[in-house]
Amino acid sequence: MLEIRHLKTLHALRETDSLVEAAERLHLTQSALSHQFKELEERLGLQLFVRKTRPVRFTSAGLRLLQLADSLLPQLRSAERDLARLAGGTAGRLHMAIECHSCFQWLMPTIDQFRDAWPEVELDLASGFSFAPLPALARGDLDLVVTSDPVELPGITYVPLFTYEAMLAVANQHALANRPHVRPEDLVNETLITYPVERDRLDIFTRFLEPADIEPAQVRTSELTVMMMQLVASGRGVCCVPNWALHEYSARGYVTAKRLGEKGLFATLFAGIRADMLDSPFMRDFLLTAKDTSFATLEGVSAAQKGR
Repeated sequence: MLEIRHLKTLHALRETDSLVEAAERLHLTQSALSHQFKELEERLGLQLFVRKTRPVRFTSAGLRLLQLADSLLPQLRSAERDLARLAGGTAGRLHMAIECHSCFQWLMPTIDQFRDAWPEVELDLASGFSFAPLPALARGDLDLVVTSDPVELPGITYVPLFTYEAMLAVANQHALANRPHVRPEDLVNETLITYPVERDRLDIFTRFLEPADIEPAQVRTSELTVMMMQLVASGRGVCCVPNWALHEYSARGYVTAKRLGEKGLFATLFAGIRADMLDSPFMRDFLLTAKDTSFATLEGVSAAQKGR
């Protein structure tokens, strides 16, 4: 009567608190997901959750199945990993770099889990701040690069990890804190604080300011998100960061998060991988672990959408 897919769908619904986002995460249509729930409830003769509630309210039957999912799904994942090791060997190399200054929040737990599961894989992490990691990936010096700016290169495949919203952090007392959203022209007299990367890799410039032919009054850089937040909170400027990096500061009332444009500015984070590494068991497991960890630990991310 029960299938693994049923437990996965219930788990996804609890994690996302939305039928739409749960369907996206499971790569289903909302209609297909709703049909799956309806079919299961008819089989069981029990309702699993209350429709049109936010947050989603699970019934006693739904909570019991979630308890089973919490017990069984990690065991299933562990067994799949063991089978992958048996089928493909346990040794290999995974040298990676990141182009994302705020990625450590989910990447380090991912690496810790991966290291425990694949102790014989040679794992190395380099910072992408001071060199060009994508050309190094194409040369074979690296095996994986985390980037939000995929560049078409021979032999390189980009696997979407998740979609996020880039938001503007402003001081709580800033005039923009009370606006429904920020327009490009609102930044013409502002100091914009950015990570120390090229302008053509910053969405705040390429997809928000430059299309409107707007230039901020001043630009300054900082490598650390926490330093950027301190500067913003003290009224020294504004900065654009991913919603997951901003959430811990805005949730504590340290700064205010504002949407860029009426519809928001969304982007997707990718793992760039050499084609010859894509099907290796440990690489597949790393990608699954990265997605699971990001969805479990980051606020406001969703399943990767087509386009940016």
